Amino acid sequence: VQLQASGGGLVQAGGSLRLSCAASGRTFTNWVMGWFRQAPGKEREFLGSITWNLGTTAYADSVKGRATISRDKAKNTVYLHMNNLTPEDTAIYYCATRSSAARSYMYWGQGTQVTVSS
Repeated sequence: VQLQASGGGLVQAGGSLRLSCAASGRTFTNWVMGWFRQAPGKEREFLGSITWNLGTTAYADSVKGRATISRDKAKNTVYLHMNNLTPEDTAIYYCATRSSAARSYMYWGQGTQVTVSS
């Protein structure tokens, strides 16, 4: 399984980001895709997830209302859209995937840097 995250960069405060995660290497039926981030000096933080089959989403309280996760099954790609960004959103953003039965995420992308300037 390979995950390729992209779309990071420099964003002004108040702006938005749209990250993509292209997945390959297997059929993802009954799998879950998650988005995480890790800011300098902080632990990795779960942001949200989406199921490949039904597109059911779940979000962490820290981003609920600002983040939207979606997927394009035909492209095997998952997206993270976040708005109203602040400098506190500066982090490396990662996508990861697991089977629906797994307790932890099994495969991780390489991460994409998002920097929010004030």
